[in-house]
Amino acid sequence: MSSDPAPVPGVERPVISALDIVRTIVLVVAVASLALWGFATWSLPWNIIIGIGAPVIVILIWALFLSPRAVLRVHPFLRAAVELLVYVGVTIAWWSMGQALIGTAFALVAVVAGVLSGRRALS
Repeated sequence: MSSDPAPVPGVERPVISALDIVRTIVLVVAVASLALWGFATWSLPWNIIIGIGAPVIVILIWALFLSPRAVLRVHPFLRAAVELLVYVGVTIAWWSMGQALIGTAFALVAVVAGVLSGRRALS
């Protein structure tokens, strides 16, 4: 018996690669990092505002420009610039918490995943 369900006419399933999984993990880590930065770095009441607000802003930016079903379709280079700005913000947040090694590792993984994904999208 086959483990694949019967194909439905007119419906195409997206092919999910390992790169898509890595990019999803990078996004989740970015949102969690900004929440941690907001709650840990700032004093009351700013820690609540920034700890909730920064991740919400990143999620909105992702939904507007970077998601597979983005609200605003932009040129791939502008999309890459927006993604890079998000990752730079997360890296700076780690650095401001005194965790330069974690910030640099995050930036390296995020940029490599973004470059590979951008090359795949352009080809």
